[in-house]
Amino acid sequence: MEKKNIGLGVAALAAGAGVVALAAKNHKDNVKNEVKKAAANAPEQEYRNTERGKNEKNSKGIYYTNGNYEAFARPKKPQGVDEKSAYIVGSGLASLAAACFLVRDGQMPGDHIHILEAMDIAGGACDGIYDATRGYVMRGGREMENHFECLWDLFRSIPSIETPGVSVLDEYYWLNKEDPNYSLCRATEKQGKDAHTDGKFNLSQKGCMEIMKLFMTKDEDLYDKTIEDVFDDEVFDSTFWLYWRTMFAFENWHSALEMKLYFQRFIHHIAGLPDFSALKFTKYNQYESLILPMQKYLEEAGVDFQFNTEVINVIFEIKDGKKVAKTIECKVKGVEEGITLTENDLVFVTNGSCTEGTIYGDQNHAPNGDAEVRTSGCWNLWKNIAKQDPSFGHPEKFCSDIAKTNWESATVTTLDDKIIPYIMDICKRDPRTGKVVTGGIVSCQDSSWLLSWTINRQGQFKEQDKNQVCVWVYGLFTDVPGDYIKKPMKECTGKEITEEWLYHLGVPTEKIGELAEHSAICVPTMMPYITAFFMPRTKGDRPDVIPDGCVNFAFLGQFAETPRDTVFTTEYSVRTAMEAVYGLLGVDRGVPEVWGSVYDIRELLDSSVKLMDGKSPLEISLPGPLNALKKPLLRVVKGTVIEKVLRDHNVIKEGMI
Repeated sequence: MEKKNIGLGVAALAAGAGVVALAAKNHKDNVKNEVKKAAANAPEQEYRNTERGKNEKNSKGIYYTNGNYEAFARPKKPQGVDEKSAYIVGSGLASLAAACFLVRDGQMPGDHIHILEAMDIAGGACDGIYDATRGYVMRGGREMENHFECLWDLFRSIPSIETPGVSVLDEYYWLNKEDPNYSLCRATEKQGKDAHTDGKFNLSQKGCMEIMKLFMTKDEDLYDKTIEDVFDDEVFDSTFWLYWRTMFAFENWHSALEMKLYFQRFIHHIAGLPDFSALKFTKYNQYESLILPMQKYLEEAGVDFQFNTEVINVIFEIKDGKKVAKTIECKVKGVEEGITLTENDLVFVTNGSCTEGTIYGDQNHAPNGDAEVRTSGCWNLWKNIAKQDPSFGHPEKFCSDIAKTNWESATVTTLDDKIIPYIMDICKRDPRTGKVVTGGIVSCQDSSWLLSWTINRQGQFKEQDKNQVCVWVYGLFTDVPGDYIKKPMKECTGKEITEEWLYHLGVPTEKIGELAEHSAICVPTMMPYITAFFMPRTKGDRPDVIPDGCVNFAFLGQFAETPRDTVFTTEYSVRTAMEAVYGLLGVDRGVPEVWGSVYDIRELLDSSVKLMDGKSPLEISLPGPLNALKKPLLRVVKGTVIEKVLRDHNVIKEGMI
């Protein structure tokens, strides 16, 4: 009887479901019919070919462009700019770029521009300093390439502080022409032995298909997804993933959306991934090469720098969808102050920071416990702003899980020539020549910390001793014991980190302690939020550069939203600055669009072959009847320009037709 009742219940549910489905279908059909009727009765729109309106500004007050026509043009002075002022919170690359665009393109008087910085020095994450109590410190560096459109648009106008009469871009261009970057050893294993990755990705066909599927996936379908949601061991066990994660600092739990954007953004550089031949670097650390020239340019323009000024909040008046920044609350040398604003006072805020809360160790102390911590309050500032309106983003998505956003770096400075031979054995170059050394990071692929290290052109600091070499070392896994030093990287002193590095460099174990003690000095830095911008996200977690309704306020930097570009790059900082200034000030000039290689059939064909280590897509086995279509398709394209393109990019090889 009980079973019969269950059967009746199931039958009733099925019948009910059928009724609901039928009703839903009828409703859907009715809606379709209404739509068809409305379309039939609508007045016919005359089609017309035209480019009128192509460069109309969007709701943010900007438009995107490409090509030299707008790139070389100078915009007219925006109306009313002499009656306006600007307050820029922070003095990192994005903030300084915003000030430069206000001066150059907005033609705002320099003394109307105020830069409010919590620290006592400009530069943000683009740093590089000599600390007399510790030694040289580089928390990191940014790789650059030729298609950073906004970055180069800016630096063509910033005068060099070393060479009279030329720009920073001129200097950079000449340097990388004369001394091009490439690596001679991308990875090591077994204590300094070449791992012979040999420019190969070693992806299986299934792994390639997983990457291509991600490439084709809509952004919306990747919201809040992690990389391990879309890849499996076919990708994670490949040399491609070793290259990718160590170069960009991606982890399995990071954003699948950002991974896709990176792949699309840099599709033209897939061939340069194994040996870094796509990359270009500055002569010195980025503070001296990029930040100081910008600061001098701004100071000469009369821009007001206010250091030791921590902004706590920006107070808004929000009414009928209009958002006006009315007050800046700040502390000047610890004393609370307020700055009253009008709609003519433009406010630019760098929200969030990858280097906020950096913990500094030294040769004999780990970056923990009582170690020095430097903060600017930028995460709290964003949280205070975000409380006032949902369009200001959700900072907690990025800064709430330090275990997933931290890694540690260290600057090792050699004190004599005893470590140099071990470096040369790996990179095949003398680091004291002033030319390219490692050509990018060398990853110790069997390191428990997943240790990587790099030596850029020496000296990395203008005043650096010519006999010393500055090495940048970083580890992705800071909470596991090392291979020589049996404790987590985050608990290690500078000396112990040097010992672990020397072990993977191939130094005999009996010499490691002596060399780490007397032949090098090391400054470790723990950065809790260094990969915060890679955390999984959805639409609205990052605020738009100019949030909807804002008339005098914009966000800058790595945690603001701009279409198609990728974070953790100098380009992203400068792009958001350009968009913010052009939009709020009404600068009538296009923002250079993100380089469009993702839409270039040549780059797509090239990358598909290179991703498979030279194998043509036509050489892979396709399911069932699809294989049978290859020869008929090849016959169709034979003798056409399509055949030529496919041959030029090694998709069609000899003997295929």
